[in-house]
Parts: sequence; C-alpha cells; structure tokens
Amino acid sequence: MVNTSRRNAFKMLVTGAASAPFALKSAASMPCTQATPKWAHGTEGQRKADLGNSTYLNPIVAGDHPDPTILKDGDDYYMTFTSFDSYPGIVIWHSTDLVNWTPVTAALSKPLGTIFAVDLCKHNGRYFIYIPADPSGKGWSIHVIWADDIKGPWSDPIDMNIVGCIDPGHVVGEDGKRYLFVNGIRKIRLTDDGLAADGQLESAYSPWRYPDDWVVEDFAPEGPKLLRHGEWFYLITAVGGTAGPPTSHMVIAARSKSIHGPWEHCPHNPLVRTTSAAEPWWSRGHASLVEGPAGDWWMVYHGYENGFRTLGRQTLLEPMEWTSDGWFRAKGGDLSRPLPKPKGGKSGVSGLALSDDFTSNKFGVQWSLYRPASGDMQRVSYEKGALQFVAKGQSPVDSSPLTCIVGDRAYVAEVTLDLVGDAEGGLLLFYNHKAFVGIGFTPEYMKTFQYAEEQSWMRQPMPTSSVRIRLTNDNNVVTYHYSHDGGKTWVQHGLCMEVSGIHHNVFGEFLSLKLGIYSTNKASIRVRDFTYRALV
Repeated sequence: MVNTSRRNAFKMLVTGAASAPFALKSAASMPCTQATPKWAHGTEGQRKADLGNSTYLNPIVAGDHPDPTILKDGDDYYMTFTSFDSYPGIVIWHSTDLVNWTPVTAALSKPLGTIFAVDLCKHNGRYFIYIPADPSGKGWSIHVIWADDIKGPWSDPIDMNIVGCIDPGHVVGEDGKRYLFVNGIRKIRLTDDGLAADGQLESAYSPWRYPDDWVVEDFAPEGPKLLRHGEWFYLITAVGGTAGPPTSHMVIAARSKSIHGPWEHCPHNPLVRTTSAAEPWWSRGHASLVEGPAGDWWMVYHGYENGFRTLGRQTLLEPMEWTSDGWFRAKGGDLSRPLPKPKGGKSGVSGLALSDDFTSNKFGVQWSLYRPASGDMQRVSYEKGALQFVAKGQSPVDSSPLTCIVGDRAYVAEVTLDLVGDAEGGLLLFYNHKAFVGIGFTPEYMKTFQYAEEQSWMRQPMPTSSVRIRLTNDNNVVTYHYSHDGGKTWVQHGLCMEVSGIHHNVFGEFLSLKLGIYSTNKASIRVRDFTYRALV
C-alpha cells in the first residue's frame, strides 16, 4: 500500500473521488525485459535526446521536471515545471526545435512553500505564470507572477485568493475574457489584466471515466490544459492518479465550441496511457499540445522511467496527428524507440553543465535550497572560487540543504568542503527530510547517514578541516570515497547503499533524489570545485 500524499488527499477531498478497484493481476508485477536504450551523450556525458541523425529518444528533459507547461512564442519555445519546495524555483527552459532544451532563468525567488503544477502563458505581449501554492500551510491558493520579458525580471507573487485549487490552465474564451481551469475540473473568470478573479469558481466538465477494472491509483481529474484550434476549444486533462501503479496516469481530451461547454469526450480516450509495466515509461500524463516549427503538432507530458522512479517525473515528447473528424491521436507508442525529430526547427544548446567552479552565480538555474525559511538565501554568498554556505540546524534533518537535479541513471559527483569553525558539512543524495543518504564531516568525526538518520555505529574519529568527497551512483547503487589531500589519494567508505526505493510511492511528495550539500552546527562551510560526470 503506498503512502497517501498531501496532494492525493487534497484531490480526493475536492473531487470526491475514491480509489478505483485494483484488478487481481497488476501490470506492476510483470517482469521488465526491455533493453537499455541508446541515448546520445552531451556535456559531461549527460544523456541527450537528440541522436544527431534527425531522430530523438525520450526524455527531452531528463531528471525531475514534472507537470510541463509549454509556450510557443514565435520561433521560440519556453517550458517550465513544478519545482515544489526548491528556491529559487520555476526554472524556465528554452528551445527552438522542441528536442534540445537549456535553462534560461528561475522566475520565482520568493518562497511560497510547496507549489504544484503551474501554467505559463502569454497574453497581450506579457508573460504570466499561474502558481498553486500553500505558503502558510493553511490551504492552497492560486498565485500569479508576470514579466514583460521572459528572462525577467519577474514580479513578486500575487495571491489571487482562488482557494482550494491546484493545476491552473489559462485560456481566452470566445467572449474575449480570460479564464483559469483548475483541478476538478472547474473554471473561474479572471480580470482583463489576469491578476485577480472576476467571478465564482464553478464546475466546468465531468471527465471521461476509464473502465472500473483498470489498474489505476485513483480518478483524480487534474492538470487541465486548453487550446483553441479552428472552431473548437480542446481541453486536455489527466486522470488516474499521478503515481501508484505504473498504469495509473493517462491523458484524455474533450472539446466544445464554447469555453462554457457543453464538452464532448474524445472517442479516442485515453490518448496516452502506460498499459504494461514492461514499457520504458510509467504513469504518463499531464499533457499539453503544441505546434511544431513546421506546423505539425506534438504532445508534451511527463512520466516515470521504468526502474528509476528515483529520478522523478521526466519530460517526454510525442508526435500527434489531427484526424478528419477534428480530433487528434498520439502516434509515439510506448516511446521505447527513437522518433523522427520535429521538422523545421533549429537545433540549439542541450542541457546544462553541472560542474561548477563557483565563479558565476548558478542559483535557480542549477542550485536551489530545499524548503528554505524566510531569509535563508542570505546563508549563501559567493567568494573567490567558492560558495560560502552558512550553517543551519544540527543535521540534514533540520537543515535546508543545497540541492541539484540530476538526470542520468549513473554518475559520479565530487566536491571539496572546507569546514570553518565548528561547522559540519557533507554530500548527500537527498529526497526530503525523511529520506536521504550520505556522509558528512565535523572537525572531529566522519558521519554516515542512511534511512534519514545518522548510523552512529559507523561514526569514526577523523580530524578534518578540508575534505574532498566523491559520490558514485551506479543504477541506484551508491558508494562514497573521501580524500584529505585534494583528491590525490582516496579512501572508500565502508558502507555501500541501495536507493531504488527512495521515491514518491514510499515517501510521498512527488520528489526525486537530488545531489545535496548540507551545512550544519555553527559557522559555515566553503564549497569548492564541484564536478559531475555521467557514467556511460
């Protein structure tokens, strides 16, 4: 039985949905026989979707990039994702061909607590991001930020007081008025400037239901995204639950000639669904439609990688086609094979080099703090070739570690930590305060963390003022090495860890295992010479 997350509890409260019955033979029990896919490799050996032969292999954005929301802006494409409790957050990525993506900026710097699926749109020359957030822990409300340039500066968040809602989707109706659709599926009219509600929340659509014997998590209609194409409005929705069994999440659609309905179900529902745990991508859903550079059409959504839920939900691209009856179909299948790239686009930079000498500020674009308190960004400052990271708390459990998303199945990361005063610091694989592993150093001891707590039986006396730490994650098997002479000689840590179970179905919160650096006790640590290399 999986843990019930805050989000699932909320969805059941709002929708009145109960979990669908489980069939006796679950697809999740089927053996996996798939061959290892052959990705291209870019900077630092990181896997790359563009295979260089006019084809691509998913994911287009590897690692924890869930709930994609995409905007076509002339010849440019912009996409952003749920960033949960990481700040700076809501990193905006850019592409000119839908396959090669690179981050541009982090749009949200002011902590809003946990945030869920956002919506990026442009209206009358201005960019908007609608953000479900719970900054006080007292309930969800939709917030909005805006900018006149996609690169910023972005405004401070404005609470729209649209309470009890997540997963907004913006649309302009046939009346020229602006609306948000939210989970449920419900809608509310906005003021013309898009910064406040201008009406009451009301029911908008009763989604299509899958057969009762399908193996899914729960009904949970969410993630409404809207498109006007020809004389129709199209409403794309996720149902089935975001995690749980691999066959849960799915994409459905409806259409109407009015934003106010009535909506008719697509006869091809579900348009996308994982039907077997043998497929390479699980829990596929939360889709948006986008026109490609050559006028063809594509579907962007997320999914868990078979065997690597630890990486979080990753961003997938699938071709689609409009049918003669005015509907559309997805054409990618189970995404196990390379697909033809969108035509007409211009290939650009792909990904982001994670190695960091700390001579430039990569906060938000690469680094973020997990669940920071007000003023926590003041703990971080740049100095010559190093990041000064002021201590907080007594262990990783009550600190706010520095984290970095990774998207490879296997990799090696190294970092040098200088302890200032009585500081303690270390290198982690961090999911949340309930789930992490790693090693750390005080001026007197080396500590070992597993199961989100120190393994005191492994504490070793080890005077330390500066240490270089190496973390190797080889397909969820983790080993550590450390060096006290700048990496000239290494000692292997005595405990090897297996981390494949550290994911949402066990610990909730829809997160991923990130590289983390913590700084606790007193004074600060200096973080230097962070290097990353994928193992291929």
